[in-house]
Amino acid sequence: MRLTKLEHAALVLEQNGDRLYIDPGSFTTAITESAGTVAIVITHEHPDHWTPEQLKRIVDANPDVRIFGPAGVVAAASDFAVELVAAGDTVEVGAFTLRFFGEKHAVIHSSIPVIDNVGVLVNDTLYYAGDSFTIPEGVAVDTLAAPAGAPWMKVSDVMDYVLAVAPKHVFPTHEMVLSRAGKDMSNARLTWSVEQGGGEFHALEPGDTLDI
Repeated sequence: MRLTKLEHAALVLEQNGDRLYIDPGSFTTAITESAGTVAIVITHEHPDHWTPEQLKRIVDANPDVRIFGPAGVVAAASDFAVELVAAGDTVEVGAFTLRFFGEKHAVIHSSIPVIDNVGVLVNDTLYYAGDSFTIPEGVAVDTLAAPAGAPWMKVSDVMDYVLAVAPKHVFPTHEMVLSRAGKDMSNARLTWSVEQGGGEFHALEPGDTLDI
């Protein structure tokens, strides 16, 4: 399975000619070449993780594509046929097996409502928790997408998260809120964290790929 990191929180996975997009949002360059897409996963409703424009471009190119998200996404993206998923669900679509974990977005501040959020495990290999630190209990994670910077976290949070998950591979996501200096600092901390369990850090930039 080939993973390509896009800007911010967006990823695309390719397996046997099928494509899966995760969280194509407002900080991600317009997705215009999406032929072969069988599924889109949206972890939560915030616009940096999905926009109607991004979804429409993918759906127009792939009319049979299936879209998955928690209840908040189903409501927010009501113009699209979003299929409701929640913790414990497993979906088979094309070359992908999707297993879902967790229920809520991390707390940003007590004044801001906590919204629905799901994490997704793809082909029992890649785990991406959306905007949360949900640990997929009972799963040995091979590759973890780790948030590098966000209003809902500090670097010690993601370091502890990586230590707890203990994946073999880590790469950064959710980093458009950081300067170059901030990215370098986060990458250094993530490198240390994954290496404590004998894993490897991959400093992927937008457009970079990783075979997993």
